[in-house]
Amino acid sequence: MPRMEGRYPAESQGSVSPLTPVYSPLSETSIPRKPLPQRYPSFTEPGNPAPVSRRIPRKPLPKRWNSRRSDSRRPQSSSSFTRAFSWLGAVLPDQRQPALQEQEIPEDSISPVLSSNRKSWRYTSQFDPRMGSGLTLYDPDLAVQVRRHSSTASHVVKPLDVDWNLPPLKWSWSTADSNDSVVNIAIEAPANLTPAKGDEPPPNGGWLAWMQVLGAFFLYFNSWGTLNTFGVFQTYYETSGTLHQTASNISWIGSIQAFLATLVGVFTGPLYDAGYFRHLIIAGGILVPLGFMMTSLCTQYWQTIIAQGILIGIGNGCLFVPSVAILPQYFTTKNPVANGIAASGSSIGGIIMPFAFVRLQAHIGFGWATRILGFLSIATISISMAVMRPRLTPRSKRKLVDVSAFGELQYTFFCAAAFCGFIGILVPLFYVGLYAQATGVTSAEFAFYLLPIMNAASTFGRIAPNLVAGMIGPLNVHIPVAAVAGILVFAWCGITEFASTVAFAVLYGFFSGGFIGLLPVALVSLTPDLRTLGTRTGQAFFVGSFGMLIGSPVSGAILSKTGSWTAVKCFAGTAVTLTAALLVAARTAKVGWRLKART
Repeated sequence: MPRMEGRYPAESQGSVSPLTPVYSPLSETSIPRKPLPQRYPSFTEPGNPAPVSRRIPRKPLPKRWNSRRSDSRRPQSSSSFTRAFSWLGAVLPDQRQPALQEQEIPEDSISPVLSSNRKSWRYTSQFDPRMGSGLTLYDPDLAVQVRRHSSTASHVVKPLDVDWNLPPLKWSWSTADSNDSVVNIAIEAPANLTPAKGDEPPPNGGWLAWMQVLGAFFLYFNSWGTLNTFGVFQTYYETSGTLHQTASNISWIGSIQAFLATLVGVFTGPLYDAGYFRHLIIAGGILVPLGFMMTSLCTQYWQTIIAQGILIGIGNGCLFVPSVAILPQYFTTKNPVANGIAASGSSIGGIIMPFAFVRLQAHIGFGWATRILGFLSIATISISMAVMRPRLTPRSKRKLVDVSAFGELQYTFFCAAAFCGFIGILVPLFYVGLYAQATGVTSAEFAFYLLPIMNAASTFGRIAPNLVAGMIGPLNVHIPVAAVAGILVFAWCGITEFASTVAFAVLYGFFSGGFIGLLPVALVSLTPDLRTLGTRTGQAFFVGSFGMLIGSPVSGAILSKTGSWTAVKCFAGTAVTLTAALLVAARTAKVGWRLKART
């Protein structure tokens, strides 16, 4: 049983059993301590009616604590008895371990809770209760003494402000003697109560944790992987004349798909926070394959918009947020690496799907080539459903929109950077094959393979920058990656040869993959409470979705109006370069101009 005692004058200190609670007087006059009634036998040592003094040496308190003893009165505050356990639950030590140190709690931590007139409380503990780590409650009966004028009463309360898996606790108090104002308070709780699962630190490794990376890999494969595949569809639709539309109109299909993939995040984020993780994966596992199957049957432009743009886009959105939000539950220092490996699934998908489509379309036609992509999606999403397990249990429903997040200047700048980045970052992915074929830089057959080459380089771009981000901070890596990507788009203006076009595809694939892969990692560093990560991720990508919606169609309209590929490249390059400037603003808002700050 932990020893809990109040302050009392030195001259009145006698031999006190560490198991006998005492109270402090309201004045310098000492009040005789009366033995507890027999209803609390655990407070008296058997066979030792005379208390024995056993003081435990006091260890230095952390700097964040106010260890100063002061007898100055502080204003009392009234609060419900329900909040009492919010404090007591945070300071109860493990009953199975010996007490190691004494800590002092200022009056404002206990007095408003128990409506006591004490100046301060002291208790014995072996941990810092305000850090909330290592808490375990085992004793079914705990009694303390507080000085209070009250009559017999009892309440049943449930803690609200502490993340504990606790049933309602029964509190009762009664006067020890009709002529005394000492009140005995007993807390009756079941034994073997442990902290909530979410209070345990992430394992930062292990078999189950890396299985989540595998599952997230395939979710990326079917979300961003399908987005990275649209470039071959863009080239096919325009060169084959199947839809009889301009490049700008055709690009609306991919833009709507990308727009919905990120727009849906504003809804799937709170759903994920509310515990609907598996429901989201099931929904995405139905919509993405269904979209491919329906696309294989489409013969008109509006049908393709619905099947490939809307159905696959919504399915992508259902898969994307879970793939991003689950990894911080399992990793801390290794989170950038884990996220980079998972995000490489989008690049692998951007390699396999375009290759499969181009080769199969030449032999079995457009319809069956697209259906096989749907079957591939079913198989890979099934793996994610089998291995992924959320570690944190949601404790409360989250708001659909966390408006307070936009009050943080760094988060607002980051959302603006996502908007500008998505305007320009996908333009080369959508148009590199069409550009190479239209200008004669490569053959028509090889033009289809430029996108897989770009996605292959993107695989390394999603892993390598994340490795560096784990050492120096994600924003510190995100800024130069975005800046180099913007410079490469401007350099594209002067590329007119085959070798330089392939070199551009490799380099841009690496840095564009790094830009996209670092977005969720940087969001983790800008999120104080990881339990709201789903909502904040959804909001950031919701803002960025409008950039995806307008980026490629505007580029197509510029091409149709001017007939100049240089104008298209300058438009995309300006948007990506502006993104780097906004990321600098986000970093400055967070840590200032300290160049060595890890953020």
